[in-house]
Amino acid sequence: MRKHNLAFIDIETTGLNLLRHEIIEIGCVFSTPGLEVIGELELKIKPEHIENADPVALKVNHYEEKDWESALELREAMKIFSEKTKDCIMIGHNVAFDSGFLEYASSEAGIANTMHYHKLDTVSISWAKLHKDPDVEHFSLRELCVRFGIKNERAHTALSDARATFELYKKLMSL
Repeated sequence: MRKHNLAFIDIETTGLNLLRHEIIEIGCVFSTPGLEVIGELELKIKPEHIENADPVALKVNHYEEKDWESALELREAMKIFSEKTKDCIMIGHNVAFDSGFLEYASSEAGIANTMHYHKLDTVSISWAKLHKDPDVEHFSLRELCVRFGIKNERAHTALSDARATFELYKKLMSL
C-alpha cells in the first residue's frame, strides 16, 4: 500500500438510494503516500433522471440546473475519473457511501473501476482515535472540521469536502 498514491474523494448525489439517485458531482484531491498534494479533480455530471431527485439532497448540495449546463455525461465523467484514480487508494468520509455510488455508476457507464482495492475511511479512523474523548460526540465531517479548525467554506460541494477530508486525514494521522 505504501507505493500507491491516495485519492481523497467526495461525491454529491441526488439522494441516498444508489438504485434511484445519481452522482452529480465528484471531487478528488490526489496526494503521494507522504501526503504531498499532486493534483485535484472536479467533475460535474449531468443528471439523467432529475425527476427522481430528493429535493432535500438538491438543496443540501447546492444544485442549480444552470450550474450543470456544461456538465459531463456519466460515461465521459466516469472515464475521466477512472483514468485519474488508477491504482490510487480511495479515502473518504463514510467511504462506503461514496464507493458504492462510484462502483454502481462505473458499472452503469461500462467503465472499469481502476482504483486499488484498499479503501480508508476517516469516520472509522476518527472513531478509533477519538472515541474515548468525552468532548467528541459526533463524527460528521462538519463536526470534525470544527474540532480541528479545518475550514470547509463550501461544505456539501464535492471538491471542498474532498479537501476537508484530506485536511482531516492529516490531522488524524498526527494524533
